[in-house]
Amino acid sequence: MENNYKRLMRSTTDRRIAGVCGGVAKYLNVDPTVVRIVFLLALLFGSLGFWAYLIIWLAAPEDNMIEKQ
Repeated sequence: MENNYKRLMRSTTDRRIAGVCGGVAKYLNVDPTVVRIVFLLALLFGSLGFWAYLIIWLAAPEDNMIEKQ
C-alpha cells in the first residue's frame, strides 16, 4: 500500500546551511527565498526563528536519505 502523504525533509539540492528552508519551501510549495525571509524575520524579532530552524534541522531527514532506504 502506498503512502500518499507529504513528508517534511531537508533539501540536498536547494540549501544554504542545512537545507531546512529549501525543504520547508518544497513542503509548502512556495519559493525558498520567501521561507528564508520569514526565518530571518522570525530570528530578528525574537528567537523563534532560531529554535524552529534548529528543531527542523535535527528532526527532519535529508531527502536523499529516504530514497536510499
